[in-house]
Amino acid sequence: MVDVLVTGGAGFIGSNFVRYALGRHADWRVTTLDKLTYAGRLENLHDVKDHPRHTFVRGDVADSKIADPLVRAADVVVHFAAETHVDRSIMSAGEFIKTDVFGTFVLLEAARQSTKLRRFIQISTDEVYGSVAEGSSQETDELKPRNPYSASKAGADRLAYSYFATYEVPVIITRASNNYGPYQFPEKVIPLFLTNALDEIPVPLYGDGLQVRDWLHVDDHCRAVDLLIDAGTSGEVYNIGGGNHVRNVDLTRQILLLAGKTDALIRHVPDRQGHDRRYSVDTAKLQRLGWTPSARFDEGLAQTVAWYRDNQWWWRPIKDADPAYRSYYTSQYGNRLP
Repeated sequence: MVDVLVTGGAGFIGSNFVRYALGRHADWRVTTLDKLTYAGRLENLHDVKDHPRHTFVRGDVADSKIADPLVRAADVVVHFAAETHVDRSIMSAGEFIKTDVFGTFVLLEAARQSTKLRRFIQISTDEVYGSVAEGSSQETDELKPRNPYSASKAGADRLAYSYFATYEVPVIITRASNNYGPYQFPEKVIPLFLTNALDEIPVPLYGDGLQVRDWLHVDDHCRAVDLLIDAGTSGEVYNIGGGNHVRNVDLTRQILLLAGKTDALIRHVPDRQGHDRRYSVDTAKLQRLGWTPSARFDEGLAQTVAWYRDNQWWWRPIKDADPAYRSYYTSQYGNRLP
């Protein structure tokens, strides 16, 4: 059996990877480590909670007493755990540094002492490249993060590489574009706008809405990580992108159309600070290993809209009854929305 540790496995991408891994690999035992902050929820793992090859451990990646033995028992570590929301990083950056940078350090320290580990996948982001006016970022391009979130991920990204270069920890770094799909916390644009629209609540579109993002279905992201565990080269960086470059305003209109609503719900609100205009990554390096994105964006988005419409048990307790979420939403959008 292959022992796989998934950090942040109760979050959006992590929980989708846990589900994917258990279904795809009958010889994997998966341990999920998650401290269950606001976006890490056991509800995300409801369908695998009793799986015989899955174990859940509640804990913080920054706590070496919990993380060290889990890393040393693993053949593979897939490190998703991170604070990820740009808006929250602008409001308060401290937790991003603690989790994204120091937490990664704790895991890497354990990894360099391991005699068993054969792969450490560091999940980074395309946002470390900063805003890309034209063309697509390659893995060798300079990193130019422009907000506390992307800066914290860039720090962890390069820290992970340093443990390969210095200690020969078998690290691979991935930089993925914006993910979408089921179980994404409704602070991110697609689930936020969709759930607002379903309740006839205005959707707060930043600035002119002409910012461009490349959308990657979470299932395609999981397939890429799975491939890199076996076929990737230690010390290398791999971009993962969906090839779906969409302006935010067009994305908003598409969400509203799929939800059966009109553009009358759109509210252009003051832009966020340091808002990157465009992201785009060159995925040729990963595609040479045999990976290509399989989800067509229009179909994937329609399936995602249907999932949120059909699974209101999952998001309504957050939006309707969680005082922490309501406090965040008010502080973030209260002065922006009329």
